[in-house]
Amino acid sequence: MSKRFSERIGKKDPKTAIQVESMDSDLRNSLWNVLEVHIFISFKAEAGDLVLLSKFKTLFLAIWFHFLKEPIDQMPIGKYPLVAELYKRFFSWDYLEVYDFIDFLVQRIYNSADNILLVDNQDKLIEFVNLILERESSGYRVIKGQLAAITNESEISSIEQAIDSAEINNFKGANIHLSTALNKYSDRQNPDYRNSIKESISAIESICKEITHDSKADLVATFRTLKKSLLIHPALEQGFLKLYGYTSDSDGIRHALMDEPNLYQEDALFMLVAASAFVNYLIAKAAKGGQD
Repeated sequence: MSKRFSERIGKKDPKTAIQVESMDSDLRNSLWNVLEVHIFISFKAEAGDLVLLSKFKTLFLAIWFHFLKEPIDQMPIGKYPLVAELYKRFFSWDYLEVYDFIDFLVQRIYNSADNILLVDNQDKLIEFVNLILERESSGYRVIKGQLAAITNESEISSIEQAIDSAEINNFKGANIHLSTALNKYSDRQNPDYRNSIKESISAIESICKEITHDSKADLVATFRTLKKSLLIHPALEQGFLKLYGYTSDSDGIRHALMDEPNLYQEDALFMLVAASAFVNYLIAKAAKGGQD
């Protein structure tokens, strides 16, 4: 399936590219599909229609008793009506309620002492939940048997602020690099973490060159100038120079002769957030220091 026009031209809203306080239909549908494939299909395929005669009865009683906290005698007694009821609720819940439900199921699966879920390949459910969360750029993952945040709204705001501030303050290179980094990170059809990291570090390099008015200098040279005029703390300087070194070493991003390095979504997200925060920092420092 081809990308949509907005995706092809790289126009993504930073507020929605990484899903933290929202859940779009692709993510919600896909999470339901994981539950359908790994739980509900086997449940409905059993002989007989009564829930209480199913090997899954403990699971659904637990959902009704512990998760929904509703009278058990109000639970549908037939398999198909029960799944239909959960479907209706799942697609009417807000994003937090959906994540609560996923978290509830995952915790009961992960706790091996609580032999509640009689499903083949139980680990596959957790694996596929994480696959969907990553594919749809959710800010959450299943870690050690429970749903956990891998990013937060303040980090998303930092990315958004950096892109907007770079544009407003006419740092065109930083704006383009950060926008491209976000686009490559959050491309749900074909995420490119390698080049997302490259674009993130390039945003820092670009803004340093623009502030120092030295387009030929590398990041190391521009930092020598910046730390004098903007009073950048030496520890902060060394931290970003080491990040720059990471993207330039033999197993790093820019080494054209090496095979694709082992890079993951969390690597690209860290670099995008770190680069955005530093761009915001430099813009504020430059404004305070009277730089154009």
